Amino acid sequence: MLYLRAKKHTDGHGTPQWPQVYDQLATSAKNPFLKKYYQTGAVAPATPLADLSLVALDIETTGLDPRRDAIVSVGLIPFNLQRIYCSKARYWVLNPKKPLTTGSVVIHGITHAEVMVGHDLNQILPDLLKELAGRVAVVHCRQIERRFLDVALKERIGEGIVFPAIDTMEIENRYVRRRFFQQIAHFFGRTPESIRLAACRSRYHLPHYTPHHALIDALATAELFQAQIAWHFTPQTSVRELWH
Repeated sequence: MLYLRAKKHTDGHGTPQWPQVYDQLATSAKNPFLKKYYQTGAVAPATPLADLSLVALDIETTGLDPRRDAIVSVGLIPFNLQRIYCSKARYWVLNPKKPLTTGSVVIHGITHAEVMVGHDLNQILPDLLKELAGRVAVVHCRQIERRFLDVALKERIGEGIVFPAIDTMEIENRYVRRRFFQQIAHFFGRTPESIRLAACRSRYHLPHYTPHHALIDALATAELFQAQIAWHFTPQTSVRELWH
């Protein structure tokens, strides 16, 4: 588990010191692809955002509980603060080996026929880890991507995965739900502003995209992060202020 492995190497605020965590896991990992991934290392916490190689990551699932639900698609796209590299995007439909519910099909639009011919996570693992290696993942709600990938790998190769992630939902939470007037509004029973991906994008005047397609959501997350940095931070902000 992330917190058990990482807690030996944390800063004064409890945030894992990711380079040390990766050094430890590069030694202990048994799977050769996972070991190679950790051997690539993690960037130093003081690294400015302007110097980072980033990858927006999104997964779609059969539900919200990684113990009984599974991944049906993965989308990712490399980017930095200046560019989004659409030509290097990757997208996979997976066979979850678990039944699709009617509700999940309505949300992500992936059909039973598509997952029947989809990949197993084991098949895409080398490519997925290669795309993540040396980059900082940017996601919208880190609990989904990190927990589902961790559980899925434990089921298939007997060991999970940990990685630092910048969460655009958490960033937005700092500037929306924690604002004083939002707290007052909540006190009087008004609904707080949404921090769903589409609602967050609308606050930065970004265009509307059809939600719940892993690759489109990855692109939407990359654009949202660029806007958040332009509005609330600077390119010289260190990654330690944003990752978890």
